[in-house]
This record gives sequence, structure tokens and C-alpha cells, in this order.
Amino acid sequence: MSQGGLHAEDIDTSKPHPARIYDYLLGGKDNYEVDQRAGDELAAAAPEVRIGVRANREFMGRAVRHVTGAGVRQILDIGTGLPTSPNVHEIAKETVPDARVAYIDNDPIVNTHAEVLLDGVGGTSSVLADLRDPRGVVDHPDVRRVIDFDEPVALFLVAVVHFLTDAERPERIVATLRDALAPGSFLVLSHATGDFADRSDAQAVYNQATATLNLRSRARVERFFDGFELVDPGLVQVPFWRPEGSPAARSGEIGIYGGVARKLD
Repeated sequence: MSQGGLHAEDIDTSKPHPARIYDYLLGGKDNYEVDQRAGDELAAAAPEVRIGVRANREFMGRAVRHVTGAGVRQILDIGTGLPTSPNVHEIAKETVPDARVAYIDNDPIVNTHAEVLLDGVGGTSSVLADLRDPRGVVDHPDVRRVIDFDEPVALFLVAVVHFLTDAERPERIVATLRDALAPGSFLVLSHATGDFADRSDAQAVYNQATATLNLRSRARVERFFDGFELVDPGLVQVPFWRPEGSPAARSGEIGIYGGVARKLD
């Protein structure tokens, strides 16, 4: 099978992949033994990690409902990860039946699963592309097929920017995406941090993975929102972004910031 010019034999299963580790921690089955070992090591180094990934997923769902409630009808989700229901398009279509969603990931396994999931679902596309090439994402014909950049778009960068190193200039990458968005668009972003505990051991797990984990401070994460106005409650730990119930025990230990912001006119 070929996916976006890559073949099945190009898929590296000798190293853990962040999307597959995340799937394992969420209780999914689309992962390999190498990912499971990495996930167990991560949980040993950061005991709150399993509630953290669930809280991050729930944050994403609340953010989808917020942007669709604000009138946005199209979503560009970069760093999709392996499908876990409810997915972005499922949540969006609850309130906006004609919502359009483009999913982007650089893992052929993710892309294959997404294509199967989206078969027959109108107004969606799954694209094999890389956040490190933001213009390539924006200009991809399968993105343009469902996303009209002349209209407001909700850009989702959920638990993905922390896999960019400083040398890759992540602020520039996010700014390039921001500049492609129409006024009234939104940025939804979550990012790992070491602000609440020393997580160097957890960070070290990713040194053997296909992408490193780059923890950043709250002040540094806020820089990704340049050109946007954060909506209440601002940039906070993900379980505390407009929770729909009481946050789980140990939520205060979760080292993931999340925020939703509207692009300034």
C-alpha cells in the first residue's frame, strides 16, 4: 500500500512513535510492543500521564464545541493522532452538520486509519503531511478541497507543537499557519510543560522515539498565541479549561497547558 508517496515498508515500527504511545496510554489497540514499553516507562516517570492524556483529549472536545458554537464551520487538525472516538468531525457535526474537517499527520499508519474512518464521510479529508512544512500543509490540494482559507478556520495543534525542537523554529511554523487564516479564525493549542514537576525522566523516554518531547514554560507557550486573543480562562492546565464537571484527582499535577484564541481582525 502506498500513502502519499510512502510505502508500508517505510513505516518504522522499530522505534516508538508519539501517536502510538498516546493511543496506548488512552487504552487503544493501534500500537506496537515498542510503543507499549515506552508508554509504561512514561507512566512510571510521570504517574499522572494517563489522566493527562485523557484530560487533553477532553479539552480537545470542549474546544471543538466552543469554536463551532462561535460559528466556525471548518477545522484544520494538524497532528491528528490515531482515531479515538469521538473524533473532531464527529463532535463538530453534532452542532454543525455540514462542518468540514481536514486531518493532517505525518505518520502513514495514522493516515491509513483515518482514511478508513473517513470513508464515506462528507466534508472531510485525511492528508499525509508534516507540521514542519506549514506551507505544504496549507497548500495541499486535499486540504484545499475541504478548507476555504478565505473563511474562518479553527486550527487545532493539540499535543503536537511540543514535538518540534527549538532549532525547527516552532514559533515561525505556527505564525506561518496563523498568517494563512482569515480574521475570526481560532487557534486551539495544547503543549507539554515541566512547570509543575521535574519531568526530565519522562522527556528522556522520547529520546528513543521518532520525535523528541520539548517541554516549554507557560511564558514560552503563550508566544504561540501571538496575533490571537485568548478567550477565558486563558492559558491553563487542560483539565481547568472550561471543565464540564469536577476535574479528576491529581489534575493539578498534569503538565499540559491548553488554550483557545481568536485571530485578531
